[in-house]
Amino acid sequence: MKNNLLLLLGLVMFASCQPEKKKEIAPSPNIVLFFVDDMGWQDTSVPFWNKKTPFNERYITPNMERLAKEGMKFTQAYSTAVCSPTRVSLMTGMNAARHRVTNWTLKKDMLQPMEVNHKTLQFPEWNVNGMSPVEGDDKAVYATPLPQMLKDAGYFTIHSGKAHFGAIGTPGENPINLGFDVNIAGHAAGAPESYFGTENFGNGKEGKEVWAVPGLEQYHGKDIYLTEAITQEALKSLDTAVEKEQPFFLYMAHYAVHTPIMGDDRYLQEYLEKGMDSTEAKYASMVEGMDKSLGDIMDYLEREKMDENTIILFMSDNGGLSAVARGGEKHTHNKPLASGKGSAYEGGIREPMLVKWPGKVRPNSVTEEYLIIEDFYPTILEMAGVENPNVVQTIDGQSFLSLLSEKESNTAERALFWHYPNEWGPDGPGIGASSTVRKGDLKLIYFHEDQHFELFDLKTDIGETKNLASEHPEKVDELAKILSNHLRHVDAQMPSFKNTGEPVPFPDEITL
Repeated sequence: MKNNLLLLLGLVMFASCQPEKKKEIAPSPNIVLFFVDDMGWQDTSVPFWNKKTPFNERYITPNMERLAKEGMKFTQAYSTAVCSPTRVSLMTGMNAARHRVTNWTLKKDMLQPMEVNHKTLQFPEWNVNGMSPVEGDDKAVYATPLPQMLKDAGYFTIHSGKAHFGAIGTPGENPINLGFDVNIAGHAAGAPESYFGTENFGNGKEGKEVWAVPGLEQYHGKDIYLTEAITQEALKSLDTAVEKEQPFFLYMAHYAVHTPIMGDDRYLQEYLEKGMDSTEAKYASMVEGMDKSLGDIMDYLEREKMDENTIILFMSDNGGLSAVARGGEKHTHNKPLASGKGSAYEGGIREPMLVKWPGKVRPNSVTEEYLIIEDFYPTILEMAGVENPNVVQTIDGQSFLSLLSEKESNTAERALFWHYPNEWGPDGPGIGASSTVRKGDLKLIYFHEDQHFELFDLKTDIGETKNLASEHPEKVDELAKILSNHLRHVDAQMPSFKNTGEPVPFPDEITL
């Protein structure tokens, strides 16, 4: 009995000395945000409508098809009509009316020439310097950037490609200042001087220094396309993340398919042989080169056995270019959507969006629920497990995780807002200073210059061919009030009339 008691006492003491078994915590998912520049809703072989179109037949994007089969397709995903406002909303979670980076940025403290020279409107002093992580920067929105939040949460953060977050000479110019551990080829400019390594991506061209792509000297003089070069560099950075044993956030932000339209020789000939317009053949080759990059990243994740713990989000920053520089008839390249980049119509703001999240998102699923670019900020933080984020800005975006899990959603009751008190430059349908609201299937556009309204039912008229404003003045009044309340709430800027100095009235101040 004595020996048994001693044995029992020894076992109790041994057990009490053992370290407490830690609760196993699921590893944080890796996150890839694959962001394309100027890619329209129709610039893909993946149909984002209820049927395939001739444009879907034109483009060759097998890796987008692959991603769609492995994840969820969003048929009504929105950005803004031009690039910098979208990118700042993405990185801050703020609606453009609130952050006031409402046009594309480049030169410090300067309005765009086409704004200064507008015949009838005086445009506001918007945040021409972009976004800043530093409080007090003049003409810049102060915000806690998305990559900084992820970095603080333990992520290795990689920027590859186009930045366009802040003007030359400001903190926002350099992605490193926004929380990225690595910056590949990102700077203030929103387009490359050249896509060709044989042309050093524009470096060395006198007078073009502002557009030359930085940091890719090892590819200068080589026969390599810019899309391929920044993809190769991104994959090298993923190797670093693997070595560090950290979860990673890869922001794969392509310069493609922005102008200049320069054919990717790996794919150009097949389109020329189809008899396509030479400009459109070059454009299609740029699309296919972008798609190859997506496939390279997906292949890497599978090869490294990381695909099951990696989320991939695919999105574009604005609608497809159609007003200038394209082949064929202007304003038709996003049909059935009206117009294109720079326009308040659907062709300027509706984007191709895909999300893959193994174990969370049902493969080959589709949602027709709508969302907008600022929703990415809270969604990605929630994906990364960042709870109650401590940020300096007001976040307008709403997480779309419930859409990914196909739970019931109230997005039909939600209003989406666009605000562009600016001038883009080219002319075309829906292009110009405007404010817009969508609620349910109804969309109201208020054009600042002549204060007229256009009302569309997107469920029955996706091409926005019939203005219903005169038939349904009560709906115009209702949506104008919702839009105006939002603009006042976020202290939105409005243009003024040059001949009187008076500000353009808010939508609900207009009598029909």
